[in-house]
Amino acid sequence: MDITSLQNPKIKFIVKLREDKRQRKLDGLMLVEGCDELTLALSTGLKPQTILTAPELASVSMEIPAAEIITVTRAVFEKISYRDNPDGWLGIFPIPKTSLDDLKLSASPFVIVAESVEKPGNLGAILRTADAAHVDAVIVCDPRVDLWNPNVVRASRGTIFTVPTVEVDSPNALTFLRLRKMRVLAATPSAEVLYTDVDLKEPIALAVGTEDEGLTDFWMRNADVKVRIPMLGKVNSLNVSIAAALITYEAVRQRNEKQKKENL
Repeated sequence: MDITSLQNPKIKFIVKLREDKRQRKLDGLMLVEGCDELTLALSTGLKPQTILTAPELASVSMEIPAAEIITVTRAVFEKISYRDNPDGWLGIFPIPKTSLDDLKLSASPFVIVAESVEKPGNLGAILRTADAAHVDAVIVCDPRVDLWNPNVVRASRGTIFTVPTVEVDSPNALTFLRLRKMRVLAATPSAEVLYTDVDLKEPIALAVGTEDEGLTDFWMRNADVKVRIPMLGKVNSLNVSIAAALITYEAVRQRNEKQKKENL
């Protein structure tokens, strides 16, 4: 066993990486915990700096190309873990550097713009939807939560590594979309048009905002079309990740129907 003490300097450093956005930014490092998340990160070519494993917890073995593999006790792993039921695997990775110029869009792209999303769970869920629906990219604008927060990685189930994701300010995001002739679709409860009544087969950027405030004036002013999801109960809006999923899958449905007709 390489580390048995809870006071080990490396363990204290990992806890700081977990809890402190500034530390992650300063060192350019992030934490990835769990077999599934590590597998997805590795599948995209990311290389871990260090892997920590607790044999008492690790029921699954993994072949991991790492510069350093450290075994720790169960107690030590539970100190660095950010999960309720850890599976005994955690990696320290360099934070990926991705810019708008790195994005490779399809002929008729569908992009999700997540503006100022403040909850890790919501951002992670949006990334899971983006992966499942094979969205071209997620552009995170003016975030209130660190994209590489361990809880975003956890909530995304590792899809943060499989979906091209860029963090950028709103004006640069809009310029990128305009240059590629993409229509901006703003999701807002105040819209008159239902999301099912809009053509989502063309190049589209779906913009979603915060739970409480929705999209800022910047995106509302620059939207080509505003859409709403019908609300038949007492509340006037859905969780942002659910709203994004509904509209994204309407785009998937429309595009699949178009493909079927073209194949006839």
